[in-house]
Amino acid sequence: MLNELFPRDHSRYRQLPILGSTLDGFSEFLKERGYHKYISCVRVRAAVSIDRELRKRCCRKIGDITRSKLSACAPPIGKSQEDIHASATTHLLKQYFESRQIFLPVPLDPIETKVSHYREYLEKVRGLSSSSLHQHSRTVREFLAFLKCQKDMGVLAQLNQRKLETFVKNTGRRLSRESMQHYVAHLRSFLRFLVSRGEAPLGLDRQIDTPRVYRQEKLPRALPWDTVQRLLKSIDRSRPMGKRDYAMLLLIATYGLRASEVVALKLEDIEWRKSCLKISQRKTASPLLLPLTDKVGAAILAYLQKGRPPVKYREVFVRHRAPSGTLKPTAVNEVFQSWSRKSKLGIPFQGSHCIRHSYAVHLLRQGVSVKTIGDILGHRNAESTCVYLRLSVDDLRTVPLNLPKSITARRAQ
Repeated sequence: MLNELFPRDHSRYRQLPILGSTLDGFSEFLKERGYHKYISCVRVRAAVSIDRELRKRCCRKIGDITRSKLSACAPPIGKSQEDIHASATTHLLKQYFESRQIFLPVPLDPIETKVSHYREYLEKVRGLSSSSLHQHSRTVREFLAFLKCQKDMGVLAQLNQRKLETFVKNTGRRLSRESMQHYVAHLRSFLRFLVSRGEAPLGLDRQIDTPRVYRQEKLPRALPWDTVQRLLKSIDRSRPMGKRDYAMLLLIATYGLRASEVVALKLEDIEWRKSCLKISQRKTASPLLLPLTDKVGAAILAYLQKGRPPVKYREVFVRHRAPSGTLKPTAVNEVFQSWSRKSKLGIPFQGSHCIRHSYAVHLLRQGVSVKTIGDILGHRNAESTCVYLRLSVDDLRTVPLNLPKSITARRAQ
């Protein structure tokens, strides 16, 4: 691969004392991840200075390189712009070494060991998803660091209500009530786990007060349907990413899909001959078959033919910038935020979920039944759908009773 990047002086890079033997594989790694040839050349050139820095840190061969020594070759945190090439190349070399298991395994510290045991319990016993595992682990890691368990795990046996309240109070200063409610739930689960292993006093999980969050205390985030249409029209479809972004947001506006369902859509889920879409609903774990409208079909087809990069992934929507790969649900929100700013429509919401809410209200105002709306949106019960009735203001105006005449007379005075 180095021969392709540097036809004349490839031997110069292969002769580097430490990194020389890995640069062929590193170049192939960059190509597999979709990096442009020019960028790959820049990254390999930056490896020369990194090799020099590694020698200053007493590295003589590949086996001497550790994560900390490699990280020290880049500018410190907050100063990556001082040498952006060294910073980016160090980061990519770290990923490459980890993928090839070049780094020696580092023993886990006491906190990470405890988090690892807890993750195993959540996954094998409680069957939590990967996103839930990440959230629980983050809370537990922060809690153990607060208790300074990296020095001694024995402090868990002396855990009391006062320490718990101090931690919850400190955390609550930076979180909303909704987020804090999840945080407390994570903490209670971990305390019960410790009690089951005899590592913490019994009953501490019941001594944490959770913030009060009232059902339906906030209205769904919905936009006027005209605003949704103007947002879609504002997307520049002359470029590949614009074609992708338009198709993703159009799917939400046409079917009320969740961001996770949009990024999970695969090529085989589109049945062109039958003109239908097969959606795997993540929240209800049930399939949903939807008619493929001409507008949506044309948008997806335009993206597949003239916008989608030639990658091996089966997902319809993929990354357009290196490294190549599939999208996460957060990417849909970033797309929505980007086009919201560019459209200058003054949209007050930050998440693409508001388009889903807008679609539900739009259907409601068109006279579609609540049961049908719930089936399309993938709701398990009618209560989840009925929340949109609160946004149908025109219908609500016909519900209230007239004011008594005595009250009307007093107001007239």
